[in-house]
Amino acid sequence: MNISAVTEFVLLGFPSLYNIRMLCFLVVLVMYGLSILGNGFILTIVMIDQKLQKPMYGFLCNLAFLEICYISIIIPKLLETFINTRTTICYLCCMTQIFFIFSFAVIQLLLLTIMAFDRYIAICKPLRYTVIMTKNVCIRLAIGCWLVGFLYNFFEAVLVWSLPFCGNNVLDHYFCDIGPVLSLSCADTQFLEFMCMLSAISIVVITLSLIVVSYVYIISTILRIPSASGRKKAFSTCTSHLTVVSILYGAIAFMYIRPNVHSSFHFSKAVAFLNTVLAPMLNPFIYTIRNEEVKQAFWRAVHKTGEPLKKKIFLGRKSAK
Repeated sequence: MNISAVTEFVLLGFPSLYNIRMLCFLVVLVMYGLSILGNGFILTIVMIDQKLQKPMYGFLCNLAFLEICYISIIIPKLLETFINTRTTICYLCCMTQIFFIFSFAVIQLLLLTIMAFDRYIAICKPLRYTVIMTKNVCIRLAIGCWLVGFLYNFFEAVLVWSLPFCGNNVLDHYFCDIGPVLSLSCADTQFLEFMCMLSAISIVVITLSLIVVSYVYIISTILRIPSASGRKKAFSTCTSHLTVVSILYGAIAFMYIRPNVHSSFHFSKAVAFLNTVLAPMLNPFIYTIRNEEVKQAFWRAVHKTGEPLKKKIFLGRKSAK
């Protein structure tokens, strides 16, 4: 049974930015809005355009929805730290936030791994792509990512929930990250720190290894394509995925895959900001700005929306005459 005397935690946020807190609030609010709009755009354009009903875009929709959920459990509290002198989060909310943050992180890693496998099949086995990546297979893979993500850290979550918190409740962070929370417990957390680090290393190594193997085959296949334009076209379908993978795995390595996870909080907060605020805003642009299929789908949607409007204006003018 949890014997904690702490009923809420105080989030410090970024106290060094106090003098420019309103500017920070506006910047983060704009970035949050752009993240919602960008990921919402991906969800909308894929759902309304039949030509984007492909496995790659289905997984991209899952990733976009995940990003919206991820930032929506973190950024509102970050915004509150800029406008309130004392920002608190209830104990139950804090523990729930830890569980969902780590679950969403695992789901994202699994989705990126599945997307690498999808590119491997599309480039290395194009004639079998439609046979292997059927709609049912893609749905099962996506559901599997979400289920595994929620189950993967369940044991660590239970251990964190059982920790006693006896006095200090000030978190040197803007959300309930595992390191700062463990540092406040009045129990010995070395074993739990080791378990969390081992859990993070395991999922990162497994997923990254699968991604690397997929791209070794992909690159070797691309290099055998005779025409330069063919090689460029094949590789262009992978560049956005590789960019997102590099950003995410780099951030995770700095934040969690190191001993003593509650050291260097200031550095961790800076890296976490890039991963929780900046990356979700950039990812939709990374996936769409160089994607010709998405661009074409966007203009098709604009054209379909514009045609009825033009017709209505024309009929209005005609009736006025």
